[in-house]
Amino acid sequence: MEKYSRNQRVSAITKILMENPNKIINLIYFTELFNAAKSTISEDLVVIKDIMNRLHTGRVETITGAAGGIRYIYGISDEDSKKFVEGLCENLRKSERIIPGNFLYLIDIMYNPEIIYKSGIILASAFSNKHVDYVVTVETKGIPLAYEVARILGVKLVIVRRDNKVTEGPTVSINYISGSTKRIQTMSLSKKAIKKGSKCIFIDDFMKAGGTGLGIINLLKEFESTILGIGVLIDDVSICEKLVDKYVSIIQYKGVDENQVAIVSSTKMIK
Repeated sequence: MEKYSRNQRVSAITKILMENPNKIINLIYFTELFNAAKSTISEDLVVIKDIMNRLHTGRVETITGAAGGIRYIYGISDEDSKKFVEGLCENLRKSERIIPGNFLYLIDIMYNPEIIYKSGIILASAFSNKHVDYVVTVETKGIPLAYEVARILGVKLVIVRRDNKVTEGPTVSINYISGSTKRIQTMSLSKKAIKKGSKCIFIDDFMKAGGTGLGIINLLKEFESTILGIGVLIDDVSICEKLVDKYVSIIQYKGVDENQVAIVSSTKMIK
């Protein structure tokens, strides 16, 4: 069989780990893949762990026991987080972002791969030790961010819809009251989407009063499942009374100033 140099093995192992976050991979897989001794692969992993620690790009954990192996967990340094969030805040402060009605235009932000990737790492890091089964979101703007968090955590994404779709089969629907507009709205989820007794997190792009988050909590109760936490990109802190309390956010939005500029800052989760 073909032999590989250490540089080749380290590059390949790093790629495989980063493409399979939170997935336990047995060392035997690598020994067979590279036709190398277990001790050789272990030495390769020491190199990978060292460079990841130095660059703050995540960590590799060793899982002991018969079903053990190694797994990669995404990470980002405090310095990189600060730099990213400061840049995002500057982007959000552009006067052209305020559209009629004093709404904050976010479409380009929510569909920017670089922004969503880094936001996903930051939010996923808040839940990396929660043993999450599913990431849940509501259509539509929050889907890219929720997908990225699900990918980084290595779990499935579940999308709650505003109405029923015949292609999803039998569904569970509930009515909930929007925390900001006080209007009655509907959300539904296919009965096949989530297994009973699952542990989930809810990810969204923007939180006002938290009515959608509360609706998700109540909807998942119909599946005998629980929400371990909520993560949002932007929290509208001008609305003081929230309907949910277990949530984290990346940016605080305080409204619009007299110059039609968004008042934004990083949250406490960004140290």
